[in-house]
Amino acid sequence: MQMVAIVLAALVALLHVYILVLEMFLWTKPLGRKAFGLKADFAEQSKALAANQGLYNGFLAAGLTWGLMQGAAGAGKPWLVFFLGCVIVAGVFGAATASKKILFVQALPGALALAAVLLS
Repeated sequence: MQMVAIVLAALVALLHVYILVLEMFLWTKPLGRKAFGLKADFAEQSKALAANQGLYNGFLAAGLTWGLMQGAAGAGKPWLVFFLGCVIVAGVFGAATASKKILFVQALPGALALAAVLLS
């Protein structure tokens, strides 16, 4: 189960690096606009807010990476529990306030990884 926990937590970390790139660097580009369903003018007006969101996603990825480096079943377990909990809360809040899709893209993977970490 420990290997499953490591793989799932790593995938969640990579997902948040991808979201960071989309929000910080590609928000106004075709790929970023398509990913979030944005019109060009709205993307341009909101790019500073998106970059801020991207930075927070980077912090989630960094925390998960730190936890993985410490060992999923050892010293890193509390770090992984905390940051996966943050991912889940952010996903639930995003689903409630922005798009239901976030529940499945962010919160569900975080919850699966958290379950695997707790069971490892």
